[in-house]
Amino acid sequence: MTLARPLSAILLLQLMGEVVVRATGLPVPGPVLGMVGLLAVLFARPATMARVSPIADGLLRHLSVLFVPAGVGVVGHVAGLGRDGPALFVALVVSTALAIAAGAATFAAVARLLERRE
Repeated sequence: MTLARPLSAILLLQLMGEVVVRATGLPVPGPVLGMVGLLAVLFARPATMARVSPIADGLLRHLSVLFVPAGVGVVGHVAGLGRDGPALFVALVVSTALAIAAGAATFAAVARLLERRE
């Protein structure tokens, strides 16, 4: 089996997600929408999983390489980080605390719903 076809399918779904986002102005990254499309394809055609898995596993094994451009971007904007660092730190801490609180509240709500059903 050739690996070019599953890789092409993954990249095509990413491209389709990017096109939809740019055409509609959705506030979602194109690759995320493409990943949702891939998930839909996997649900619709479960046999696709066997073909896509080797490529997906290879991409995940080398995922750290994809963070190199982000690291270069951070180094390129060190001056801005120094200036806006405290505000970014506060935003990160507050958003993390809010995400944890939202997760805990959701868990508690689901637990109550399940408790009522029993």
